[in-house]
This record gives sequence, structure tokens and C-alpha cells, in this order.
Amino acid sequence: MCNALSMSINSATTSKMKRILGRLSYVSEVGRKRINTIRDHNSSVKTLRPTSSREEYAQSALAQRNIFSFMSKEQLQTPPAPLQIRRYASNLSQENCNSGRLLEYLHFHQETSVETREAVSSSFVVLRDFVTEEEEKTLLKEVEPHLKRLHYEHDHWDDAIHGFRETERSKWGKASSKILAKLQEFAFPNQDEKLALVHILDLAKTGVIKPHVDSIRFCGNTICGLCLLSDAVMRLVNVEDKTQIVDIMLWRRSLYLMKDASRYNYTHEVLGEKESYFGSVPVPRERRISIMCRNYPREEDVS
Repeated sequence: MCNALSMSINSATTSKMKRILGRLSYVSEVGRKRINTIRDHNSSVKTLRPTSSREEYAQSALAQRNIFSFMSKEQLQTPPAPLQIRRYASNLSQENCNSGRLLEYLHFHQETSVETREAVSSSFVVLRDFVTEEEEKTLLKEVEPHLKRLHYEHDHWDDAIHGFRETERSKWGKASSKILAKLQEFAFPNQDEKLALVHILDLAKTGVIKPHVDSIRFCGNTICGLCLLSDAVMRLVNVEDKTQIVDIMLWRRSLYLMKDASRYNYTHEVLGEKESYFGSVPVPRERRISIMCRNYPREEDVS
């Protein structure tokens, strides 16, 4: 009888323990679901998930933007912090910004057509923080001794630049060569087409680059440049319709790449101190050095 009573107690205890464990498991599952979900003011349930990895972001950005066929996902930058975006925010509506068709470095003036927006968006790219502060110092250390031997000029052969010094170089130190190789690999998938000479333009704080289209006799369809020492605003204006105006934010240490439609169909200029605005926000101008690379012109343009 004792054995039967003992077995009955053990069975009851085991059954009770199972019920307790079942309840604990249920409470744990409910609690986990409550932690992993939230309800907004419309009572729709959204699952909280970790932010996308850099790999996922790169793939998504590459699929959406598809600016150039040779842009690799490693060269796409992570999204700037919200405060950085607001720093030089264009006056475009939030609805347009969310459409996925506009890029943060482009500001289209009021009368800009859809055709102009698409033409510039697909032929002009700016990569923020393409070089680091240390890489910027490396390049400046190499070019400054050569620039100091020159005086700022106010007369350019085609009246395109005022308050500038410029030079060209084909040989660079080991550290600088590594930085420029990164630029050239991005801009020129076919390395044989790039010009050996690298153009260095030193623009004084009060200097300006007037509207112009670079001669097709001296370079091809692609021009790219590193912006050092200062932010600046570049303006594109359609050569046939002056109402088609696009402003482009060039951050310090960014890389810009202009090709095809932007290269041939629009004048480009760097706005002076008083005109340096991106949308309605002033962009302070300091001395600015740009290091530019180009590709060979087409044979029909040289002859």
C-alpha cells in the first residue's frame, strides 16, 4: 500500500511540474513576442529586427541607384547620420525625397524638368568621405611644396577660373599613389583609358570657377575629382536651356564623378563665397584643392 501511495504522489508531482513548466514556457513565449513587436498609433504590428548589415545595404543601394554599371558595392558609402543630412539639406519636399529618385547631394531648381533630373541623376555621383583625414593630409603634404612656388592667378586662358593655382603631375609618392589608385579604379574600369597626368587645382577662398564645358579635345567622357580642404557647391546649367539648373553638394574629402550627359550637355561652375548656397542653406567656402583625373578624348574629337 505504501508503494502504491508513493507512486500516486510521484505521479501527481510529475504532472504538476509539467503544468508549471508548460505555463512558464507559455509566459516566456508571450513575453518574447511582446518584446519583439510594437504597435503604432494605427494598431498595426511591426516586428523589431536588427538594422540591415552593410552587405544588405550595399546590395539594396546598388539595386535602387544603379548609377554606373561599374560602381561596386564596396564603394557605396553607408548612409550619413541624420544630422549630417540636415546640415546641407535641399529644399525639396519630403515626399520627393522618399521617392527614391533623388540623391542627397542634388538640389534641383524650381523649373527643372523630369528629363533634367533623370539625366543628371544618372550621370553625376558624389561619394562622401571617399578619403580619410589622414589620406587628405598625405595628399596635401605632397602637393603643397609644388603649389607654394606658384602665385594665385586671376586670368585663365579661357577666362574660366579666377583666383587659382594649378599644376599637373604624373609621378607620386607611394602613399599618395595608393590613394589615387583607389580613385582611378573606381572612375575608370578600363585603366588603359585614363590620362597619366593628374590635374591639381588650388582655388583661393575668394576664387571662383565660372560656367564652362571642358574641351572635348583634351579629355573624354569622364571627369572625376577629390575635394580637399573645403566644402563647395557646384552648379550645372543646361547649355541650351538656362532654366535647367542643378546644384551639387561637394563635401570636403568627397569624390565627384561627372560623365556623359553631365559632362557634355551642362556647363559646370564652383560658386563663389557670396553665392555658395545649397538650397537655402549657406555653405561656407575656404581655400579648396581639387585633384582631378580624366580619360582620353575620343579619336573623332581630337582630329
